[in-house]
Amino acid sequence: MILDIIVAVLLVSGGAFCFVAGLGLVRMQDVYLRMHAATKAATLGTGLILAGVAVYFAEVATEIRALIAIVFLVITAPVAAHMIGRTAYKNRVPMWEGTTIDEWDGQVPPRADPSPTHSERTSK
Repeated sequence: MILDIIVAVLLVSGGAFCFVAGLGLVRMQDVYLRMHAATKAATLGTGLILAGVAVYFAEVATEIRALIAIVFLVITAPVAAHMIGRTAYKNRVPMWEGTTIDEWDGQVPPRADPSPTHSERTSK
C-alpha cells in the first residue's frame, strides 16, 4: 500500500514536470528560455518517472537500468543545452527583448560565414 503511494507520487510528479517542460517549450519567448525549460524540467520529470518504475518493479535489473538512464540524462542534458545555446548564440539567434544581461557578449565569436551550398557551388 505504502509502496503504491510512493510510486504514484513519483509518476504523477514526474508527469507534472514533463508537462511543465512541454508548456515551457510552447510559452517561452526565445530559444534560450525554451532550451532551459526543456532540459531542466524534462530531465527532472523523466528521472522521477524512471525512479517510479524502478520502485514499482523492485527488481535489481530494472533498478540498475533506471539508474543508468537517470545518470545518462543528468550528464547529457546540461551538455546538450550548453551546445544548443552556444550554437544559437554563434548563429546570432535573437534574444527576447526582455533579456537584460548578455554574459557571453564579446566572449563567444560569431560563427564564420557558412560554406556555399551545393547549388551555389555547382552553378559556377
